[in-house]
Amino acid sequence: MSQIMRVRNRHRYISAFLTGCLLLAPLPAFSQAPNSVRSGYTLLNEGLVNQAIDQFTAAVRQYPSSVEARLGLAIAYRRAGRNAEALQAYESVLAIDSQNRLALLSVGTLGGYRQQWQERGIAALDTLISLDPNDAEALTQRALLYGYQGKFAAAIADYEIVLRNNPPAEAVLGAAQVYAYSGDYDTSLDLFNQYQRSGGRITGDAATAYARSLRETGNPSAAVQVLEPQLRQLRELNGVAIRTRAELAIDYAATGQRDRAEQTLEPLQGRTDSRMIVARSLIAMSRYDAQSSARYTNLAIALFQNILTRTPQYLTVSIGQEIADSLSAYPQTQDYALEIYRQLAQQQPDDRSLQIQQAVLERNLGQISRATLQQRLAAALQPLPSDAYQQKVIAQALTRLDAPDPGLLPYYQSLLDTEVPLLYFRIAQMQIQRNDLAAARTALTAYDATSEGRRSQEATLLLLAEIDRREGNLEASVQRYETIISRAPSDAGIFSGALQGLAGIRQSQGRLPEAVAVYDRLLQLNPQDDRLLLGRASLAYQAKLISQAEAEAVLDRWLASHTLTDTSPELVSLTAALPADPRREALYTALLQENPESPALQLRYVQVLATRSPAQAQAYVNRLIANDPANVSAYFVQGEVAQTQGNLSLASRAYQAILEQDPQNVDALSALGGVRFQQRRYDSASQLYTSALELEPENAIAQTALISLTAAQGKRLTAIEQLEALQQSAAIANPDLARQQQLLEEGFLQQRGFQPPWERF
Repeated sequence: MSQIMRVRNRHRYISAFLTGCLLLAPLPAFSQAPNSVRSGYTLLNEGLVNQAIDQFTAAVRQYPSSVEARLGLAIAYRRAGRNAEALQAYESVLAIDSQNRLALLSVGTLGGYRQQWQERGIAALDTLISLDPNDAEALTQRALLYGYQGKFAAAIADYEIVLRNNPPAEAVLGAAQVYAYSGDYDTSLDLFNQYQRSGGRITGDAATAYARSLRETGNPSAAVQVLEPQLRQLRELNGVAIRTRAELAIDYAATGQRDRAEQTLEPLQGRTDSRMIVARSLIAMSRYDAQSSARYTNLAIALFQNILTRTPQYLTVSIGQEIADSLSAYPQTQDYALEIYRQLAQQQPDDRSLQIQQAVLERNLGQISRATLQQRLAAALQPLPSDAYQQKVIAQALTRLDAPDPGLLPYYQSLLDTEVPLLYFRIAQMQIQRNDLAAARTALTAYDATSEGRRSQEATLLLLAEIDRREGNLEASVQRYETIISRAPSDAGIFSGALQGLAGIRQSQGRLPEAVAVYDRLLQLNPQDDRLLLGRASLAYQAKLISQAEAEAVLDRWLASHTLTDTSPELVSLTAALPADPRREALYTALLQENPESPALQLRYVQVLATRSPAQAQAYVNRLIANDPANVSAYFVQGEVAQTQGNLSLASRAYQAILEQDPQNVDALSALGGVRFQQRRYDSASQLYTSALELEPENAIAQTALISLTAAQGKRLTAIEQLEALQQSAAIANPDLARQQQLLEEGFLQQRGFQPPWERF
């Protein structure tokens, strides 16, 4: 995400360049001006600034409508360094002549001197640019002011015009910095190189931006080489030194020099003027040091909280928003971040980006439903703001939405011109949910082509693994997950996502004990995430490692402390894994509102419905199929309900309908194999399970079903040998296989007149 640039030194780079032009340019000649006004300009030409001020002050009193007199007074104040009075004088010129170029440009330049003058400066430059859209001086200065405010999209829009027309070197340098802080490091680096080719030297705050671009394009060692000599030349701990130290600390962390990083940051600790910049540095350092990541994050959070509680009167909306953005990334501080967003939204009720950020975080926390989120986003985004900066902020807010619903896809696509790379990643997520895997791959390719995408290879691998899984290529999916896990990325979300993905595959393969072991590792990494307890309970129950009563106790504890808008995937998994229970009908209904296409939830709801009205249950299933005849999930629900009720012919037709659409659907092959097994059509069942294994060689359901078929056909010794071999090949002991072997051995002994020892007591 883009960083906020804090550059407040008033005699620097472009602002200094323009100021110098205004101070040293020949004074305007007014042949028609009164003698007293001309005398003032004569005094200015002779360097007698204070006398000129007195002369112009008198002239303004005598000729209050004289633009020449007021302009002379403003210039004299500027020469004397009395900037506040100069600003007021220039604005008095504009009150008489609203299109006076010198006054407009001067107000714009003075806007860079103090934070509270920036909006006045931008307004003056807006007027000047409306008169001449290609005014390079005005565009350059407005871009600088936008950069001070962190409005990088707006700054870049101005710089793009300036850069097309042989810009001065200082404009190139200013643009390079803005591109760096906006996150477009490749363009920034090109501009810095262009500036150096023109003979320019990169020093001061420009050097910190240059170092950032070097680091973020994969060259942190070069960044260190840029900043180390800069820091040696800085004798006092002023603003430039503070920013240089903070950036160099990150570069040291990126090159694995943890001790030097912390030593470089140490002089800034405890200073009230450095809390924000230290917090930003700690957050950045946590990306590069997995061992110290949690410590850095906690220190940064403490600093953010200190800023909010100790000096709230000095907080701007942009600072508050930056703090909220940072805190919203961590589960333990998301509630705090939400409170900040709510306060900011009250202060800025027309700021649609704040409305969206608040709604997104409320949804991530489970405080509002999917439907409510869609309503609030529609209200905030229709129509889309025309301001490019607002669009970019909105795009960044939307990218923070965990697993966005596919219904939001048009909003994300409409914001692609904002050039927020993570939009492509979120679009890929939504396309995967829609099962449009080709479109998902296209979006990931676009994401990978950005500098951010190239830095986020593990995140891309995470989605490619899910695409492989959905395409049935489980081994490729497992390899991607294991690659991510072996790299131990510092991003805890990606690392946890890879573990969860691997657990999901082991679950789909019927290797439930392995899936539980993966969840145990997840819980060690995220002990405060109670949603993982739901996921683990679901898997452990399905693996028969815990009882139904234990699994229900986990579910009941969750429901007692959460609202039904908090519909995590783990809650869905555990609810669907447990047998249908009429007491949970309200839960099924609530979860189906958020997950209307979940076949597991549909099945539980239909089963409960069937207990009081089989006709209503059948009508519900019929509606599912009629609403979308191509929806294979509806046929699975129909098949499982029919199979439960003993209607094997209807179950058979349902699974065959799936196979007509998708002949390689492994779940449908296995389900139909189960129906044939119940019908004692063993040869047909064997063929179906064999077909499933050809598609998924490690499908545990098909493996054990074939062994059961072998036993059912009187070949129990062979079946026992097959079970032993299967257990020996398993990475983790599977109690289901052991139980199946015990039952087969028991039956075999009973055939021979022996009573097994475990039955004697």
